Amino acid sequence: MSFTRRQVLGGLASLAVVGVGAGGARWWLGRPVIAAEHDYELIAAPLDIELIPGHVTPALTYNGRFPGQEIRVRQGEWLRVRFTNHLGQPTTIHWHGIRLPIAMDGVPFISQAPVLPGESFVYQFKTPDAGSYWYHPHVASSEQLGRGLEGPLIVEEREPTGFAHEMTLCLKNWHVDKDGAFTAFSIPREAARVGTLGRLTTVNGQHAPVIELAAGAIVRLRILNVDNTATYRLNLPGVEARIYALDGHPVEPRPFEEEYLLGPGMRIDLAYKVPPAGTTVSLRNGPLRLATLGSVDQGTHTTEWPRPLPANPVSEPDLATAETLAFRFEWVATLAGDPGNCGKAMYWQINGQAGGEHKEGVEHPPLAKLTLGKSYIFEFRNMAQYLHPVHLHGLTFKVLSSDRHRIIPYFTDTYLLGKNETARVALVADNPGKWMLHCHVIDHMETGLMGTIEVS
Repeated sequence: MSFTRRQVLGGLASLAVVGVGAGGARWWLGRPVIAAEHDYELIAAPLDIELIPGHVTPALTYNGRFPGQEIRVRQGEWLRVRFTNHLGQPTTIHWHGIRLPIAMDGVPFISQAPVLPGESFVYQFKTPDAGSYWYHPHVASSEQLGRGLEGPLIVEEREPTGFAHEMTLCLKNWHVDKDGAFTAFSIPREAARVGTLGRLTTVNGQHAPVIELAAGAIVRLRILNVDNTATYRLNLPGVEARIYALDGHPVEPRPFEEEYLLGPGMRIDLAYKVPPAGTTVSLRNGPLRLATLGSVDQGTHTTEWPRPLPANPVSEPDLATAETLAFRFEWVATLAGDPGNCGKAMYWQINGQAGGEHKEGVEHPPLAKLTLGKSYIFEFRNMAQYLHPVHLHGLTFKVLSSDRHRIIPYFTDTYLLGKNETARVALVADNPGKWMLHCHVIDHMETGLMGTIEVS
């Protein structure tokens, strides 16, 4: 996408030179004992971008681009990212879907203090699972994500997968008007219902782009929903495509049928057989075109589908001994403000608890306390008619069943809980910490649908 370069505070003048404000050194961790092969600098800063032709939108970006720089690391290796905040407000980075130590999870006042303007923080962790993931803030989330602070994190498999070509596609629905100015990221009436939707949909920052792919190739399409609110009804009519992974984790390859609902925070990896040169195909959200996939002649390519992706090393829950815990996602008929949530009204709760984004000095009791190493079954019940993409930090769960549709069990970190649906998922509590459990419709999260699961 095109940019008008306006780097506030000179933050992007040089990615190698960053300032650490007063107190920043207390969060500097130094280089890990095992030298990282994948080192990245990430800088969050304001930047004018052109979403609407001829108009400027005052966005927030990582490294001067949207989506933020694609970070790549090989499975099982160390990832070290030195992050510097050149925004005018505190922020953090949460590594969505990654099983990592609690100190690296990026939740303010749970895993770390917020990174203040001018400060730096080093995130370093091993990446146990291959797949498609992403990163974003967990401070002032509706605004910071709404303004563009998102980027892909790709963990490559240890061995070649058979895919010679791949492309990452980040889907986002921007809250802008016809002149490119931001509109409200959260409207109370909408937050209490489906969530506040934007009006301009983009793929990798462009509205309805044309994406050229090699004719005859089988391309791995990594599709990430980095939106605040929108659930996409993905479809690719009239093509050959197969699902290879959901939310980072491999599944037995199966045909990509009429459509797949991809909620906020969710990802899907498709193997797409590119048709002959000169052919165009629409990647669509229901009947609406998201992007045009073109095909150009770039020589001959293998036409054999790649073998299934290797499974990630996720612990298999013991269903025979698992304890069952119920989680009710409820709508609350109130407009009362909550001083602990900066005066925002609370419309939602989990098991009778309404918890917004964490603030200094505000304590919320955990929704559940789990014993380290024990297996659990979570029963998610949606008490409303609106979709809730339920996301769990730090742990991976296995989807077992639903009372609304057939489930082929699979591992994930985010499950799209439908209207009045009850779903059962299972996990092993094998990562100690206080982990967030929340809806990834951001203004649902900020108005009550957030709590913690404590593993010790």
